[in-house]
Amino acid sequence: MVGVAKMPSTSKVWLLAAVFMLGAAVGLAQNTLHYDFFVKETTYSKLCSNKSLLTVNDMFPGPTITARKGDIVIVNVHNQGPKNITIHWHGVDQPRNPWYDGPEFITQCPIQPGTNFTYEILLSEEEGTIWWHAHSGLDRAGIHGAFIVHPKRGTEYPFIKSTELHKEIPIILGEWWTSDLNLQLEEYLKTGGEIHNSNAHTINGEPGDLMPCGRGHAFKEDVLTNKTYLLRIINAGLDNDMFFAVADHLLTVVGTDGRYLKEFTVQTLMISPGQTMDVLLKTKEFPTYRRYYIGSRTYLSNPRLAFQNGTATAILEYQDAPRARGGPMLPNLPDNTDHETAIQYTAQLRSLASTAHPVAVPEVINERMVITLAVNTLPCAVGETCRGPGNNSRLAASLNNASFEDPHTDILDAYYYSTKGIYETDFPNVPPFLFNFTNTNGSRRYWPTKRSTKVKVLEYGTVLEIVFQDTDILGAENHPMHLHGFAFYVVGRGLGNFNATTDPAKYNLIDPPYQNTVTVPTAGWAAMRFKAENPGVWFMHCHFDRHTVFGMSTTFIVKEGTTPESKMRPRPASMPKC
Repeated sequence: MVGVAKMPSTSKVWLLAAVFMLGAAVGLAQNTLHYDFFVKETTYSKLCSNKSLLTVNDMFPGPTITARKGDIVIVNVHNQGPKNITIHWHGVDQPRNPWYDGPEFITQCPIQPGTNFTYEILLSEEEGTIWWHAHSGLDRAGIHGAFIVHPKRGTEYPFIKSTELHKEIPIILGEWWTSDLNLQLEEYLKTGGEIHNSNAHTINGEPGDLMPCGRGHAFKEDVLTNKTYLLRIINAGLDNDMFFAVADHLLTVVGTDGRYLKEFTVQTLMISPGQTMDVLLKTKEFPTYRRYYIGSRTYLSNPRLAFQNGTATAILEYQDAPRARGGPMLPNLPDNTDHETAIQYTAQLRSLASTAHPVAVPEVINERMVITLAVNTLPCAVGETCRGPGNNSRLAASLNNASFEDPHTDILDAYYYSTKGIYETDFPNVPPFLFNFTNTNGSRRYWPTKRSTKVKVLEYGTVLEIVFQDTDILGAENHPMHLHGFAFYVVGRGLGNFNATTDPAKYNLIDPPYQNTVTVPTAGWAAMRFKAENPGVWFMHCHFDRHTVFGMSTTFIVKEGTTPESKMRPRPASMPKC
């Protein structure tokens, strides 16, 4: 195995620290905000039974972080739970600051029970809705919350004046299991079997009126007639793309993943795990009903899979409408397999590309990677009892047929200290073998994969294009691919196999959406571009958590440049130990 490292000398550490302090002194740094997160088990009653799960500050979902563009946010995480934990600040680029990004065994060792770790979150270009969540095991099910980044003081939203906005409403789509997810994870690690679906979807922590024992416990938002509300919608669920609608109300989409979009209006959203949407809702002047249901249900891109078929509901209640008007009215959500609605929605995402919020789409690339996404199998070892396909294999997942497994220490430290034997630097730029990716006719030839700790090393400033290609190995489906440390331009997408000769001619290089989580369409492809100007170690993975656990991930190491602004910040002395 080969290690790649760059550890600054002591003199360079002091120089970088001095540069940072000087920047703060001349006003480059904004406000510094402080939060305390206490991770511990909390008992909740849902679906007619009680259950304990790990949460932050006894809240499900957890507390909302509110800041302004350019602020510094300090979060002291106290682990009072029974297991290791880490927190990731999803959608924060963390310029030159990979130490506080959060994924377990990628940029840090976990925070052990009875200890604490303080994260420093550097906001830069983010503006809008992002979020935070656990990045260890399947703990994200209970440990997550909204992270709202308002415009800098003295500036306005591009879509509405703040004086015309009545209220902001975080809407977090989640899931609820009646069983212990940690036990499910242990069972998967032992047998390689499937991780079971949740028992219900949730909206702001509640399954809603339509689920067992849910009546009277649905999340409810009080509104007034003829007002404009900003819904900050987050798909914090572990494994489902979601349709979302508000009965008899139109939704105007104005942002995604902490960046602004050209406005468009729809009846239904499709939002993948990891993604956020900023949405304006204009209430009615003369509502027919007093109460309207907010609803969300699974969009199933792979009909072969078992799935959670329930509809989560919340209530929008007009406080100034007569009670006699009754309700609530249910939203008209699409069928679970309505691919056309999902594809048409995603196709409407286009960057605002205004003078105040410009785009900088790379027109020339230095390198292209084509990465296949697959659910695979691993062989069952002698003496093991396996519950993967055929009961003689283990479920796995891969990128370019490399199924990532966490090392025993974090990759960032291994890179920083030139520790060998932790990772390999030969992640492939193209699939190891070519075939009709979206139609294998059920052939088992392509099922097997191999375990890997392969990473991709990039020179500072490289302009990279990644084409994500879905495959139908063990079933084609959407994949929400998330890259830490960067936002990227989604310049193209299509169905079928990517054609390197003809498809780039159809790219949108004018106003593509600028995202951190891209929905790769089932049996199709998506192309994204970014410039590698954030030195450090950055995780990339499918945001279906079971796929991350199965191995559908890899890591980028972006080497340092030659200027102080292109080098990582010094390693904090307080980093947790493995």
